[in-house]
Amino acid sequence: MNISFVLNGKPTNVDVELSMLLCDLLREKLSLTGTHVGCDTSQCGACVVHVGDSSVKSCTLLAVAVDGANVTTVEGLGKPDALHPMQLAFYENHGLQCGFCTPGMLMMARDILLRIANPDARTVRDQLSGQICRCTGYAAIVTAIVAAGRELGDAIRAQT
Repeated sequence: MNISFVLNGKPTNVDVELSMLLCDLLREKLSLTGTHVGCDTSQCGACVVHVGDSSVKSCTLLAVAVDGANVTTVEGLGKPDALHPMQLAFYENHGLQCGFCTPGMLMMARDILLRIANPDARTVRDQLSGQICRCTGYAAIVTAIVAAGRELGDAIRAQT
């Protein structure tokens, strides 16, 4: 089946099998390997992308479901010479370690700040409950998101 959607701001047309998952379309057919698959059971959150204004776990969404939608992956957040405010906050607050969960964490963090203007640490921890990081203990990630909400919230909401 041929689907058409906007991917990271660019119109995209692609043939997909009806059973293809969005994460597989992104990684295998479109070579956007920032979307990680860590569990295949919707538990870890490494595969989070945005469809419209909502974050979704792309390992549980069929690719055909994004026909006509606007999809943003971590590759669509910023560029190496122009980081997205959330990427900058993670960098400045050491909100990553091995990097495997980072793309999904960035996308979920952006989602949090689009919904909650200035979250405190407890709220951020609650909102991150569907995201798993196996190496940082979350402290720096939470600090980065709180800092971004406090210092960069308007810029993040402006870059929807």
